Amino acid sequence: PWQGLRMLRLRQTLEGQPPGGWLPDERQTLEQAIEGYTRGAAVAGRLEQTEGSIEVGKVADLVVLSQDLFAIPPDQIAKTRAVVTIAGGKVVHDAR
Repeated sequence: PWQGLRMLRLRQTLEGQPPGGWLPDERQTLEQAIEGYTRGAAVAGRLEQTEGSIEVGKVADLVVLSQDLFAIPPDQIAKTRAVVTIAGGKVVHDAR
């Protein structure tokens, strides 16, 4: 999802086109983009009761990232990698 998050933030291709972004007034904040990929996806799939947010009783699907998305420039988001992935409460990927 990292390329998608970057594109939602900048409204540009990975090559930086178009300059200034396509329809720049429609850029999303990082919070909005992440919510779309998490809670929004769960709602679209009618799974919001069990997925899409970190709450007691919901499945534990989490990822530890290689960088803090809130501390880097938006053009660096696509370089993010999953370090650890937890699905259903179990580690399914560990690149440490």
